[in-house]
Amino acid sequence: MSAATLTAPEAGSSTVSEVRNWKTPVMLAVLAVAALLVFAIGAPSNNVTFRLTAESDPIVLPAIVVSAPVTGWICAVVLLAAAAWSFLRVRAGRPVPGWLLAVFAVFFVAGFLTWVVGSARTPNLALYGLLAGSVTLAVPLIFGSLSGVLCERSGVINIAIEGQLLFGAFAAAIAGSLSGSAFVGLLAAVIAGVMVSAVLAVFSIKYIVNQVIVGVVLNVLVSGLTGFLFSTVMSADSATWNSPPRLAPISIPVLSDIPVIGPILFEQSIVGYLMYIAVAVIYVGLYHTKWGLRTRAVGEHPKAADTVGVKVNRTRFTNVLLAGAVAGLGGAFFTLVLVSSFGRDMTAGQGYIALAALIFGRWNPLGAFFAALLFGFATNLQSVLSFLGTPVPNQFLAMLPYVVTIFAVAGLVGKSRAPASNGIPYIKG
Repeated sequence: MSAATLTAPEAGSSTVSEVRNWKTPVMLAVLAVAALLVFAIGAPSNNVTFRLTAESDPIVLPAIVVSAPVTGWICAVVLLAAAAWSFLRVRAGRPVPGWLLAVFAVFFVAGFLTWVVGSARTPNLALYGLLAGSVTLAVPLIFGSLSGVLCERSGVINIAIEGQLLFGAFAAAIAGSLSGSAFVGLLAAVIAGVMVSAVLAVFSIKYIVNQVIVGVVLNVLVSGLTGFLFSTVMSADSATWNSPPRLAPISIPVLSDIPVIGPILFEQSIVGYLMYIAVAVIYVGLYHTKWGLRTRAVGEHPKAADTVGVKVNRTRFTNVLLAGAVAGLGGAFFTLVLVSSFGRDMTAGQGYIALAALIFGRWNPLGAFFAALLFGFATNLQSVLSFLGTPVPNQFLAMLPYVVTIFAVAGLVGKSRAPASNGIPYIKG
């Protein structure tokens, strides 16, 4: 028998074992069983009212009244069916479709809301307020995740989103207070974000320091610096240093009168409208311009990009600075829109949740946008449920945004891959 005969595989045999990823089906099954036990079997016996519009809205929609037990069982059955189908898909070697995860999430949230509101002292929820607050709280997360997209698509890990947001909030409060102009505060926030990014870029790109370490150090440095200045300067004379003007919401005629979504999407501050513009511009720029092609090239294969004349480190440096400007706008939201003052560590880990939204959104601006909306919804839901007086312990409600973050990234993100050269410094030669 010849050597060729020995090494050639037999006809019809398979030399590659198929690897199936059971992570998503298992996670869906666990959540579906939990929904069966809590939303269906443990459902309260009363009806639940969801109000879609306020009485003062131009168009008032009737409230939705549902039976908690019936809704719980419907949601549980749909969730169990979706989990079973995901098992069959993976067993057949096929991926779990994204729309199935979206349907699962919608029915799980619907079942959870019906159960938890039905168990409250007053089974009545202003759904429009919950959604509006979710979009509001998602604004800094969206800016932060877009900052991460710009950095990591070019190959630089941006752990410093938290520091960029916090320093932007601090600068906006100081500049807005001293000048009496919110727009000066916005400009100062952008400059502050760029300053943090400049340090990140110099150390990680020029001096090839570990990018994760630089990001963590910057977060700690900004937290300590702003905390010190807040205690020694801003608190001593808050009227001078910590009383910035607020950016009032701007209503877009006609669009703001659309029921449900109108007041949510089209009664935003200037920062909110800049958020929409930033998402659109970064998405189009990354996927439909020469700059975007070069950015993705240096993030995936910098040596090949260098071969065709792309300045790899210059492109990375520019993107990191641009990312800082975007994150700085997100920081300004805290002190110019959300509240009219700066507080110690007021970003409260939002930069890390933005980083999770970036991963959950698969390093895509649109994906990061919707992921940030999900985390904003979880954050606002915590506050709303605390106000309703639900039987859920307050400690669990405080954990809710982070629990959603862990489940989303660890269990539902599926197969995702960061840019191939993300975090790897490029040394020419």
